[in-house]
Amino acid sequence: MSADLSVNIGKLKLKNPLILASGTVGYGNEISQFTDLSKIGAIVTKSISLKPRKGNPPQRIVETPSGMLNSIGLANVGLEVFIKEKIPFLKKVNSTIICNIAASTIEEYIECTKVLDGEDAVKAFEINVSCPNVKKGGLVFGNDISAVGKITEEVRAVTGKPVIVKLSPNTANIAEFAAAVKKEGGDAVSAINTLVGASFNIITRKPKIAMVTGGLSGPAIKPVAIAKVLEIKRNVDIPIIGIGGIMNHKDALEFIIAGASAVQIGTVNFINPNAGLEIIADMESYCKEMNVERISDLTGSYII
Repeated sequence: MSADLSVNIGKLKLKNPLILASGTVGYGNEISQFTDLSKIGAIVTKSISLKPRKGNPPQRIVETPSGMLNSIGLANVGLEVFIKEKIPFLKKVNSTIICNIAASTIEEYIECTKVLDGEDAVKAFEINVSCPNVKKGGLVFGNDISAVGKITEEVRAVTGKPVIVKLSPNTANIAEFAAAVKKEGGDAVSAINTLVGASFNIITRKPKIAMVTGGLSGPAIKPVAIAKVLEIKRNVDIPIIGIGGIMNHKDALEFIIAGASAVQIGTVNFINPNAGLEIIADMESYCKEMNVERISDLTGSYII
């Protein structure tokens, strides 16, 4: 008898806990040539903003030991083109579509959510708060608890679909931010977004990333990410989607045992576009071997 891999993230029901992370699979059609998206639990789209964004100048990606630095700058086609050109493909994919929304003002978050709420193909929203607030001189929303709470409250008011807030790890107490999300009606949190990192060329003495710093992802951040998931789980009763350096089913299961209801894979998609299906199959084998009937029973099952 096969294990039950289905999970619930608040009101959102997934066939399995494996989610493809925003920004690592484009809008789904790019990776669909290499893997069967219908077997994936959910797909998070590349960040969508109200207007198209060109993003940052190159160099925008550089490899680091056990990881990758990126400073893409939220480049995307914009809301209008997304609905016209990307949604039709996503409607054909037999997977749960979660839209990641990025914005530079609270009003922009509200407008994007309100418009996309009318799209049946979109089942939930992941709110990317690791964006600069142009009205406050570039302060990142995700580092301001009141801003995270306000965004959650305002987005919650314009949609009945699940609202997931993607939290930054670049804060002293991530649990406080998760608590703010819960207080204002958020359904879940994604943890974590990338860590701030930098890398230099020792010959030219110039940064390898044009914007100097970028977001560090990959296996190098996994222990930090698991600790952040654990911190949230211990302090706030809210579903968690674990993210950070997951390369195989063992990594995914660590996040689940620490407290995650589901997991996202990102950097590994660039190395192995079929990693998601391999992880799902291996998690099912693990459950059989360990006599785990439902993978959801493993969430927060750590023993100290």
